Amino acid sequence: MNTAIRYFTKSKKGNTEKLAKTISKALGVEALTVDEPLTEKVDRLFLVNAMYAANIDKEVKDFLVSNKDKIGEVVNLNTSASGKSTWGNVKKVTDAQGIKLSDKEFHCSASWIFINKGLPSEEDFKRACDFVKSMA
Repeated sequence: MNTAIRYFTKSKKGNTEKLAKTISKALGVEALTVDEPLTEKVDRLFLVNAMYAANIDKEVKDFLVSNKDKIGEVVNLNTSASGKSTWGNVKKVTDAQGIKLSDKEFHCSASWIFINKGLPSEEDFKRACDFVKSMA
């Protein structure tokens, strides 16, 4: 199965980037930012993102739109200080583009300023690795 990992973060804490790089090691697939288009069709795209102002960022939406013909299925992984998942927001975009979105996702809380200090934890990263290995 041909897989790719793309992520987007604008946080200085870098929780989403850390999550992407952790699963990258687990899968042996390089994690690139959504600024890097897919160069070939992938069966499974692990999309690592975060909630910003109750939505996914425009860069994530633009990546999905511009790469829609190269994506077999998206698997959503996300972090959030609010505790809200990005799955529903990603689904709106994938549905509009005719991209399959897995109903399974990985979501964990993340720290922001004084909220959720110490998260994601090492246990969260371990769970993320177990999740992507089960999906690969």
